[in-house]
Amino acid sequence: MSDSREYGVGMIGFGGIARVHAYAHASLPFLYRPLPFSTALRGVCTSRGDTAMAAMDEGHFQFATTDPSELISRSDIDIIHVCTPNDSHRELSIAALEAGKHVYCEKPLADDLDGAREMLHVASASGRTHQVTFQYRFVPAIMRAKQLVDEGLVGAPLAFRFCYLHAGYTDGQRPMSWRLDADKSGGGALFDLGSHAIDLVQHLVGDVTRVSAALPTFVHDRPVAAGSDDRAPVHVDDHAVMLMETDTGAVGTVEASRVATGTTDDLTLEIHGTNGALKFDLMDPNWLHVYDARAGGSPIGGRRGYTKVQTVQEYPEPASLPSPKATVGWLRFHIASLHAFMTNVHEGRVGDPSFADGAAVQAVLQAAQTSHQTGSWSEVPEIARPFPA
Repeated sequence: MSDSREYGVGMIGFGGIARVHAYAHASLPFLYRPLPFSTALRGVCTSRGDTAMAAMDEGHFQFATTDPSELISRSDIDIIHVCTPNDSHRELSIAALEAGKHVYCEKPLADDLDGAREMLHVASASGRTHQVTFQYRFVPAIMRAKQLVDEGLVGAPLAFRFCYLHAGYTDGQRPMSWRLDADKSGGGALFDLGSHAIDLVQHLVGDVTRVSAALPTFVHDRPVAAGSDDRAPVHVDDHAVMLMETDTGAVGTVEASRVATGTTDDLTLEIHGTNGALKFDLMDPNWLHVYDARAGGSPIGGRRGYTKVQTVQEYPEPASLPSPKATVGWLRFHIASLHAFMTNVHEGRVGDPSFADGAAVQAVLQAAQTSHQTGSWSEVPEIARPFPA
């Protein structure tokens, strides 16, 4: 196309999630045709020379470095992916934005609210596109849920239950990592998984205004490395349970766990309102369950009851692959999230979800930690969230 442009991409960090981002870039031209833009994986940065060179080979980048500033300063790089531990999101994102780059940052936005506020301030003044990787907004069933909420099917929200449960940290011999280091992560299951669930609450139900939380740690020390007899204390939560109130008047719960034995990647949500209800289960991702209380009833049931609505790959944007009737999977949500980001970059719009949405989630994370420490309800600090331009 005549307006086609190539955007150079730099990636800081190349762990599991960065590999997903690289995969998503490689997939864009196959899934969306024709694209008014293309992307080129120019550079990758990791903390060690050997891992940087390995990342360059694996991700088919053009060069590798251990210095983030080398990546950020290059004129042939337009976009920076921040895929590092949470405590470095602030420094790297701000440096990239101040260098005129668009930024795609992993969740949570930062390791504390002060960092998230500063990132939002710089991003808002930069004129660049900024987006947080809350990829579950791009599950077709959740996109359909948002549409139905906005159309009034649920009515005024009354109650909600959102859970995101993993089991990977149940084994007390799993060694320490940055996710278990409070100084690097900011929090445990609350930050890692709860951030996704909280974003969906604020996306579908309303802004959280106050929280009562319990954030227990069940495994209090772990091996410093695989096979080591030396152990280090764990200062982050294994499990998070939160009671919440929203500005829409709804009351509900959010639960996040990395020690929920028997689960795999179990994200579920329920919303109950004056007109209807919605239910979704990530382990059965092709369907949204919809209840319309206004449907006719009768002594033998009428038309009331949950309807299983097919959503599969039915995205609103044109996609040439796979067919809309094909079953959907986890990687597809990341590709759709990246496509939305790149489209906003190309069209000069703020990302959605933006750093404002990320900061709003960070405010709830802080309120939950404060509530756990004080044993009382905690008000959520207010974050201004303008509509995307």
